[in-house]
Amino acid sequence: MSPTDSKSLLQATKPNNQREQAYGSFTQHLLARNLYPGQFISQRELVELTGLGLGAIRELIPRLETEGLIKTIPKRGMQIAHVDLNLIRDAFEFRLCIETEAAARFALDATSDEIAQIRAQHQAIIEQCQEPAASIDAPADFIAQAQAVDWGFHTTVVDALGNRIISDAYRVNMIKIRLIKQEQTQLRPSVLLPTMLEHMDVIDAMETRNSEQATALMRKHIIGARNRALEKR
Repeated sequence: MSPTDSKSLLQATKPNNQREQAYGSFTQHLLARNLYPGQFISQRELVELTGLGLGAIRELIPRLETEGLIKTIPKRGMQIAHVDLNLIRDAFEFRLCIETEAAARFALDATSDEIAQIRAQHQAIIEQCQEPAASIDAPADFIAQAQAVDWGFHTTVVDALGNRIISDAYRVNMIKIRLIKQEQTQLRPSVLLPTMLEHMDVIDAMETRNSEQATALMRKHIIGARNRALEKR
């Protein structure tokens, strides 16, 4: 490749990198609660928040609108996605469509080592939840670890489909799911333990290669999460 070609490639790649940086920064601030559902925000405020240029922010906005993370309100500006009944129903319906099929496929296609690793991660969380002191309170780092195991399980199962389009769409939807959960009560072991045990039921079915049972248990798990979210409204 000639120096001229290399320069052209860098020039073509840089804007794309800036768009990805802007998107990553926006979602990080959103999930860190520096932005909150329903908030109105200007392009200038996004520039200050992300530390990126106005051009990158302007290129970011259509993507955020397409993904339903913001919407433009005439004469008022841009509004962060508002958590309402429609968002809850739509986001969990999407999960049901994707994750039930993914659970069935994972039960048949995942290696025994992959399933064993997921089981070990969950077992470690369950054991900590069952400790006497954990029933009263839990440190923030343990909550973060448990959430990582929770979200990691679902993401791993979906990614195993090997479909980039589905994985990308699923990650956008999980941002919305996390926004929904942020409005709920702080997670405690009393909430985490039932979640981990439900996961273990799915893992048991996967381990025995029972795809129908894995599908049914994943559906039950997601519907339960949806119903808890709806009860908070």
